[in-house]
Amino acid sequence: MSTPTLTALAVRWRRGAGSRPGAVLRTLLRGAAGAAAAVAAAGLHRAHDPGVLCPLRLITGVPCPVCGSTTVFIEAGQGHWAAALGANPVTVAAAVGLLFAPLGPGHRWSALPADRRNTLIAIALAAAWVWQLERLGISRP
Repeated sequence: MSTPTLTALAVRWRRGAGSRPGAVLRTLLRGAAGAAAAVAAAGLHRAHDPGVLCPLRLITGVPCPVCGSTTVFIEAGQGHWAAALGANPVTVAAAVGLLFAPLGPGHRWSALPADRRNTLIAIALAAAWVWQLERLGISRP
């Protein structure tokens, strides 16, 4: 068994583990940018609350599956993590998944067959819609 040369180690570092520190730094920067945007949006929301933004809910009174996503963003910007999670847990899970995707989970998601990904997305949207109907009291008689 031979010892890897410095050049071979450098190439391996750039391809594999070397992209890891870069991906970690990009993930941290992306998270910091998202956090800064959430804090800024929360400040704007305190100054001027536009009310309901979802067109479906505004017109029909029925929430869509992604209702609460803006609330998640605003509550997270104010540091109210439980309220953000309660507004739409699927949005929180999707945001966390997208944030950490470059560190490995994104490759596993991409490796899934398209029909399985679509099924998982449909299940998540259905769960989010049931959550919104319950959260806003629409499922009750």
